Amino acid sequence: MENKIKIKQRIYEGQANVLKALGQPTRLQILDLLKDGERCVCEIFPAINQEQANVSKHLSILKQAGVLDSRKDGLRIIYRIKNQEVLDLLKGVSRMLKHQMQEQKKLMAQL
Repeated sequence: MENKIKIKQRIYEGQANVLKALGQPTRLQILDLLKDGERCVCEIFPAINQEQANVSKHLSILKQAGVLDSRKDGLRIIYRIKNQEVLDLLKGVSRMLKHQMQEQKKLMAQL
């Protein structure tokens, strides 16, 4: 029983780590950019209008959380989304926000 509790705790910690990595707008922009395929860092930072050092830091956090994967192509580092399920998660969050907005709209109509 105690082993099962430890396993669950590790799962919760892993989930929290991924969600923490996703909980930053620049990182969400990066994922939105990468949803259509892999990109070089040299393409990512100008596309989201950020400094390269800042983008590299965010890419590293997403990679450490297991959200992104990378490969070298000569001097270029190419990033891609490691598991497309992260996009499903973000779509679910967007649907949730949409429902919240619809509920607020209904409440405002009652005023």
